[in-house]
Amino acid sequence: MFENRTDAGDRLADVLEARGVEADIVLAIPRGGLPVGRVVADRLGVPLDIVAARKLGAPGNPELAIGAVASDGTVWLNEPLIDDLGVEDSYVETQIERERAAAAEKIDRYRAGRSDPDLGGKTVLVVDDGIATGATTTACVRQVSNSGAERVILAVPVAPPRTVDRLRSEVDDVVVVDLPSHFGAVGQFYDVFEQVSDERAEAYLE
Repeated sequence: MFENRTDAGDRLADVLEARGVEADIVLAIPRGGLPVGRVVADRLGVPLDIVAARKLGAPGNPELAIGAVASDGTVWLNEPLIDDLGVEDSYVETQIERERAAAAEKIDRYRAGRSDPDLGGKTVLVVDDGIATGATTTACVRQVSNSGAERVILAVPVAPPRTVDRLRSEVDDVVVVDLPSHFGAVGQFYDVFEQVSDERAEAYLE
């Protein structure tokens, strides 16, 4: 169990330092990834910024992810699930555009006029407070890869082994503090797992 996201960031930073992982920048996935990312960035002595994506919900079941889209339009689709559910292309396209706009709006709000970081040739550490299905995470790391990063490393406090195995093909390395075999939701591994407000999330970037 992690006490809270700050504790999780400390323990994640411990693992990163023990493994000798170095990075040029930390990109946190808002909102929950920002408290973790702030600790990690400070420990590594590198800047903190954000990368954002939104889940594409299934028709009639918005909590079921049929894919995800990042703020720049980078998409990951769960094609087998889309086929199983018989989701029409027009629905997917509409969802992609709507959720891409929402992710871009969040980026603009959090950056408050600051320009996108230059990731060209850099080692980028993508951080979140945990991973469940990995849908939005996949869209985020694909965006970072497409931005010209030389290496993309995914680092989280907790995630299920099966999801991590799938994500290994998307990045250069994955660092996880805890890989529980029984996984329900990220919050079950935290003593305190409160919602992070937009205002508080923005403060971590200051």
